[in-house]
Amino acid sequence: MTSQTSPSPLPNPEISDAARERIFSPLHFRGGRKAQNRLWLAPLTNQSSHEDGSLSDDELAFLEARAAGGFSVIESCATHVSRDGQGWPGEFGIFDDRLVDDWRRVADAVHAHDALLIPQIFHAGERANTEVSGQQAWSASAHEERDVRAATEADIARVIDDFARATRRAYEAGADGVELHGAHGYLLCQFLSHTRNQRTDRWGGSLQGRSRLIREVMKACRAEVPDDFIIGVRLSPEDFGATIGIDIDESIQTATWLVEDGAQFIHISLWDVFQPSKKYPDTHPLTLFREALPADIPLITAGHIWSLNDALVTLEHGADAVALGRSAIANPDWPRQARQPGFEPRRPPLSPEELRARALGPIFVDYMRNWKGFVS
Repeated sequence: MTSQTSPSPLPNPEISDAARERIFSPLHFRGGRKAQNRLWLAPLTNQSSHEDGSLSDDELAFLEARAAGGFSVIESCATHVSRDGQGWPGEFGIFDDRLVDDWRRVADAVHAHDALLIPQIFHAGERANTEVSGQQAWSASAHEERDVRAATEADIARVIDDFARATRRAYEAGADGVELHGAHGYLLCQFLSHTRNQRTDRWGGSLQGRSRLIREVMKACRAEVPDDFIIGVRLSPEDFGATIGIDIDESIQTATWLVEDGAQFIHISLWDVFQPSKKYPDTHPLTLFREALPADIPLITAGHIWSLNDALVTLEHGADAVALGRSAIANPDWPRQARQPGFEPRRPPLSPEELRARALGPIFVDYMRNWKGFVS
């Protein structure tokens, strides 16, 4: 993760009784489905599955343990819709019909604990791991520094179809929805970027052109499944790390268009929920999105949420649900424990043995060493 200079945190709002009640109340989606509470497992890279994209027992055990721990929505790691869209080794895929049975295993395990399964589907674009895919990476525009070629019309048509077919596979496997990964500098985000996307055709230029790919993907996915199948989108509101060329006003407009196209939730990726907007330092990003979106469209977010108080503050800023990442790794039963008076989550560092006891396989434990101070 790239080091960034952050603006000063905004003052925390006073936590209302309504927020305390709401966090454990059901969350409803357009189309009729509902989650049992407002606590989600965030999509987490773990590199734990097999080279051919198939599911490992370790990855399944990790996801099931969080469903058993009371998270009402289980998001998978980012799972690639195309062979050339794979971002890292050991990535659980959704690019082939042979993987439907694997996803059915996950859906059955998650549903056994009354939770929803929402795979996060993506294409890495210029961030694809070419050593794994064996193919040249491509994106909105060519980038010589990374040997990235510009997408052709055929590439774009194919990837739209790949997202739609992946959505159909998730539906056939019994998942409850999918999340389009339009954040973190991956393909859909690369097209949205006003710096990475230098195209002069209908897929570039103004925001209307740069947002065309993610909107066409949404429409194609929506057409593949019934209305009650949840489709949402994760967006980076502003630049951070690998996310480059993203403006918050454009992100809000994109989110608004995507809701018109069929999105049933918007997931805003905040690396730190306690920081204000970079562009509007007196305002929280969630407040801006919440004011712009229809009231019945859930707004989800993640970023440095550890304690129950952290989660409640995030709801007060405008979120309808929170997605926990590192805190869910350290506390697989966070939602159940948070109902107890005096709950204090386990925080890093954790030993490899402690992480194994929390259903992390050995590869995932090694991967967590990339986060300074997480593994003792």
